Amino acid sequence: MHGREDVLHERRRPVRDPTPGGAYPEPMSDSAASVQRTYLALTVLTTLAASSIWGVNTLFLLDAGLDNTQAFAANAAFTLGMVLFEIPTGVVADTRGRRFSFLLGTVVLLASTLLYWWMWVVRAPFAGWLFASLLIGLGFTFFSGATEAWLVDALADTGHADDLESVFGRAQVAAGAALLAGSLAGGLIARASDLGVPYLVRSGLLAVTAVVAAAAMHDRGFTPDRGRSAAQAIRVVLAGSIDGGLRNRPVRWLMLAAPFTAGAGIYVFYALQPYLLQLAGDPHAYAIAGAAAALSAGAQICGGLLVGRVRRLFRRRTDALVLGGLIGVLLLAGLAVANSLWIALVLIGLWSLVGAATSPLRQSFLNGLIPSAQRATVLSFDSLMGSSGGVVVQPVLGRVADVSGYAASYLVASGVYALALPFTWLARRERASSDPIAGADG
Repeated sequence: MHGREDVLHERRRPVRDPTPGGAYPEPMSDSAASVQRTYLALTVLTTLAASSIWGVNTLFLLDAGLDNTQAFAANAAFTLGMVLFEIPTGVVADTRGRRFSFLLGTVVLLASTLLYWWMWVVRAPFAGWLFASLLIGLGFTFFSGATEAWLVDALADTGHADDLESVFGRAQVAAGAALLAGSLAGGLIARASDLGVPYLVRSGLLAVTAVVAAAAMHDRGFTPDRGRSAAQAIRVVLAGSIDGGLRNRPVRWLMLAAPFTAGAGIYVFYALQPYLLQLAGDPHAYAIAGAAAALSAGAQICGGLLVGRVRRLFRRRTDALVLGGLIGVLLLAGLAVANSLWIALVLIGLWSLVGAATSPLRQSFLNGLIPSAQRATVLSFDSLMGSSGGVVVQPVLGRVADVSGYAASYLVASGVYALALPFTWLARRERASSDPIAGADG
């Protein structure tokens, strides 16, 4: 961590991998189990709220009078909001508390979701969609970094000794189940009523999330730095986050890969809705769009369940990330030439499965190298890097779809996704302390 170890390791207790033989040194304590239950509950609620509109969001924007370029520009405004606010809200989490950040996020998302619905009712001008999308991005930045940082530090405080992949894997299964339920319900609700009702459902779920977080989520293993002025605290946290992030070479390489994987991934997910309806030959088959999101959710559940098996196949976490990235590129290229709805569904399911099975390995790799005091800010910066790719990639690929069709845009997306591979390979070459998988052969 290059010279700031007294600051960077303050209040940090490492979370250990299992012993080389695969046995864990001690059973999970009731306290650790309580932390995990809270994390899983919040994961389910936030995912359920978000996914209730994921299956119809692009269709919602097109129904509001936007074309493809404008719809994906609105989505890009959402990711721009995440770029602009990731670091400030990460600093809020590290200086005011992770619970405070999470609760503020639910309030902002609730208000901005209702604004989205109202603009659809009145068919607001394009500029209004850009502004509302920025606000939604702001709301999500209060979650990103803060929730994961809360979990890791709280578990460390309980003396939790299991590997982090098992925790992230269970959360991924829970999130996948919530995504499955939310996306299917959103598509069916839109089909039975109209495209605006899922946004009202989302608002209600966010209100429930705020109540649960207020009752069960409490900062532990971390003490917000309130002894300094706001400006001083921000300077300390940002300086530490730079040392723990950009100056930390293996972390930096994965962060530089994020704009390409996240930028292409966001487009792939949202463009899938009209693309599948086009392949199906029915522009009003909203249930198909919801089913596609549900398929991704099912893949996420399977990926979470397979994390333990996947980690046993590799000696290092970055080996899995490199192979997963390569497979992802090939699957997106295949999706570009798919000529039937069923082939496209199979390919998107496999693509989602690969991403779900490798994502917990990436999370463990990063968290093993990030200091506790700046964890939320560094994780927020990682999210910022991914969002920055979405700002550029989404409108560009949306324009490709307008000019040459969705298939061509998916082919270009596979090329963008491939640009992440060199950076992942560079992270592998660093041989970071968090890269070896305990218990792996050799």
